[in-house]
This record gives sequence, structure tokens and C-alpha cells, in this order.
Amino acid sequence: MATTNNFHRTDAAVGGYCGYCVTGRQNYGDKARENQRPRLHGMSSCWFGYCQGVFAGVLVSPDFLNLFPTINDGNVSGAVTSSFFLGAFVGAVLAFILGDKLGRKRTIIAGHILNTVGAALQASAYSLPHLVIGRTLNGIGIGVTSTMSPVYLGECVKPHLRGRLLVIGASSNVASFALANWINYALAFRGGPLQWRLPLAIQLFFPFVIFPIAPFVPESPRWLLLVGEDDAAKQVISRLNNETVAHDSVMTDYNSIKASIRLERSHRVPLRDVLRNRDRTQNLRRLILSSGTQFMQQFTGINSLGFYLPTLLHESVGFSLQTSKLLAAVNGTIYFIAAFFSLAVVDRVGRRKLMLYGSLAMAVCHLISSLTLKTAQEDPSRMKLFGNVTVAFFVIYHAVFAPTWSGIPWVYAAEVNSIGWRTRGAGAATATNWLTGFAVVQFTKVGIDNLQWAFFLIFSILCLAFFPVVYCFYPETAGRKLEDMDEMFLRNPSWFVFGKKEMTQPTRPQAFIDAEMARISDSQVTIVEVTPDKTEKQQTP
Repeated sequence: MATTNNFHRTDAAVGGYCGYCVTGRQNYGDKARENQRPRLHGMSSCWFGYCQGVFAGVLVSPDFLNLFPTINDGNVSGAVTSSFFLGAFVGAVLAFILGDKLGRKRTIIAGHILNTVGAALQASAYSLPHLVIGRTLNGIGIGVTSTMSPVYLGECVKPHLRGRLLVIGASSNVASFALANWINYALAFRGGPLQWRLPLAIQLFFPFVIFPIAPFVPESPRWLLLVGEDDAAKQVISRLNNETVAHDSVMTDYNSIKASIRLERSHRVPLRDVLRNRDRTQNLRRLILSSGTQFMQQFTGINSLGFYLPTLLHESVGFSLQTSKLLAAVNGTIYFIAAFFSLAVVDRVGRRKLMLYGSLAMAVCHLISSLTLKTAQEDPSRMKLFGNVTVAFFVIYHAVFAPTWSGIPWVYAAEVNSIGWRTRGAGAATATNWLTGFAVVQFTKVGIDNLQWAFFLIFSILCLAFFPVVYCFYPETAGRKLEDMDEMFLRNPSWFVFGKKEMTQPTRPQAFIDAEMARISDSQVTIVEVTPDKTEKQQTP
């Protein structure tokens, strides 16, 4: 076993921790630091959710509309709102490019710096270009962090915890979304610029929590191994296992990841062959699957309601401005509570079933909401009654979406891609999310103005269509190690997964456990080193 003096040092590669504390049993202070990885992901998700939720209340604030009168035009309103999504798309592309070069940790920090600048510009805006630039920069930062944060956490946790911790991040997103709605409601009774500037300025609270944590968070061990930092990776793995570097569990994880990287590189083909789906590990298929979950999430209609629910309730259903904001806040709270339900089921039930059942339930909610909205608009005498039913099913929709499609696409994109393509896959998936979100938000106000109740009928049809897509093409990723994903696609080259238990069961198949043991066994190569005194010393890498 290594001696203490080899480890008692500070190593930037593992986040500035004392190396002995990294490799040995941790004391209370070290365990507190150990929680900073999920805490960083959670706070990043909170900032993400608050940014999404805060602007809905800003858009209906009288002082804001007086200062920016062109916002009343549906096209301008859509452009200003969706500039955040366009920026986030750019941010996701940047994460795609920089994630493997800078590393997970530094990419996340860079994203949060852009968030801070964008939030400050929004809160201080006195012209429309000023506001749009702020929202775009804020979006770029969110695009970077929403891509890299789930990847980072997914690479740092055990399989049985990965789904729950990633869902906690998504639930934190929903919690701050609900908080933003309550802040908007609390300020609905005040006049003047405080009504909308304060909610935007509250975004600047998040840097005071995130930046003190960030320097003390270690880098992802899988990224360290990907770039050849083997010693640093071992030390981080020892922290994750709460064991010494020489412990069997640490070396097992190290050898498994190392062997998986070696196997992946042995199957590497030129990019043009990847894009033609000619590589055995099927990176293009996996990228399309992860991007597909994000595409489907946006076309469930979540951001149409997230950004425009107060406007819809006020203009189409007939509620007062204050009541509309109150209902949006209550809806956000129920959304938040429902999100935590997925903690109990995401690893037990699996990703597939949650997506399947969620799509059917949301289709029903949109169908009923569109029909009741139609009746309320056609018969003013029954507007209140059917308006209440419409609101009820919007709330039920959010209660269904929260434990199903809210977090699963982010979990899936962080899991299904290979180590070498994980950043690219997550970047492509997040870029898809933001690009489709941009399209949905851009046309929501115009769609509601022109199609009215029928606008939500479109989402009902789309949600129904997602069921066969998931059933036919989406393999289960719950219960698997990240290194199992290559094995899953090597063993099952067909794009169709239904009827194949190995591809759809929520528990880890025995075949993948056996394959991991074989990889580890193959990596245990004995090296004979001749020392100066001509004795032989055996080492196992």
C-alpha cells in the first residue's frame, strides 16, 4: 500500500483537496465536501429553472409593457422570450466543442460566468436590445451548464444513485421555477419597475452560492482517464468509493472504465463512418436517441405553458392579472411536489415506462384542456366553469410531466452515449432541446392568437405519437453502469428494441455483469519489471 507521504499534498486535478484525505477514509469535513458535486449540479439546475420561470411574470407587468410597448406584438414577444432559447442553443454547441477540451468542471464554471453577466444586463435593461443581449448571454450560459452538469454528475455517481441524483437536479429546476412564479405573484400588487426588475435581479443570488463551491469540486474521473490523467482519476475514484486508492473496489472501477475506453478506441472509426452509422458501438444511433428525448420533451408543450400560462389565463380564460399569476404559482408548486415523486420510481420503474405512460397521460390532458377551452370561448355564460376545468387539466398535465418527461431526457442523454461521445451526445441533445424550445416559444403566442383552443390539440396529437416511438426504439438505461452502454449496443445492433428483455428491463442484465468481468480480466496484464539489483517485481496496472 502507498505510504502517507506519497499522498499528503494538494492536487489541483482532484479539486484542491489534500491527497491523503482523497485516498483515505474521510472525516466529517471531507464528507461535507463530498456532497458538493450533487450540490453544484442542484444549484446549477435551480438557476436554470428560475431563468425559465421568471420571465412569464415579467411579460405581463404593466411597467415592463410601458417601457417596452412593442412587446405587445406577438412576434416581438416571441422573439424576446425565445432569444433565451437561441442563446442556450449556442451554449449547448459550445459545450459540445469545449466539454472534452476544458473538462467538465471548467466548462460548467465558464457557463455560470456568462449566466451572471446576462442576469445583470437583464435586470438593468432600459432598451429592448439591452434586454435581448442580456437574455441571450444568460441563455448561452444556461446552455453550457445544462449540457455539462448532468454529464458531470452522471460520470461521478454509482448506477443505483445516478437516476435519483440526476432527477433531484431536474426537481431543483422545477422548485426554482415554482419559486419564480411565487415571487412574480408576490410582486403583482406593486407598481413600478420593482415588479419586474427585482425578480430578474434575484438571479444574481445564485453566483454567491455556486462560485464558492466550484473550486473545491473534483473533475470527473472518466474525463481524467479519457485524457490520460490516470493517477488523478484513481484518486477521484477513491473519493467516490470512500476507500484507499489500493482498495479492490477502487481498482475494479478504474480497470472497468479504463478497459471500456480501450474497447471503445479499438472500435473507433472515422467521423464520416460514424455519421453513416458504420461503427459497431453505434454512436450516431445513441446521439439520435438522446436528442430525440429532448425534441419530444419540448413538443409536449411544457414551455408553451411555462412562459405563457399567466397570459393565457388572463387573455383566453378571463381571469384577472393577479388571479392568473396566483394560479401560475399554485400550478408551479404542484409541479414542484410532483417532480420529487420520480425519486421513488426513476430507478425502480425505469426510464422507458415513465416516458411511455407520461406521453399517454399528457395527450389526454391536452385533449381535455383544448375542448374545455373551446367551450369556454364559444359560450361566455359557461366561461368560468369550463375555464376552471381547463386550469385543472393544465395542473394535472404538469403533475404528470414532472415525474416523467421533466427529468428523464436529461438523465437519458447523460447515460446512453459512449465515453468518447458523451459530451457530444449531451451537447447535441441539449442543443436540440433549446432549438425546439426556441421554435415552440417563438410561435406559441402567435399560435394561441390565431388557433386559440386548437393550438393545444396539436400537442395532444404529438404526445400520443411519442408512445410508439419510445416503445419501438428506446432501450432502457436504468440499472446499467455507464460502461455497459457500449456492450448493450454491440450486442443489439438492431434499432428496434421492443420484445428484447435485455434492452428493456429496468435492472442490470447478467450478460452485462459478465461482460464487465471479462473486460476487467483482460485488463489485468502482469508486467515484469527488472530492478537494479536484478530481482523481478510484478505489477498489475
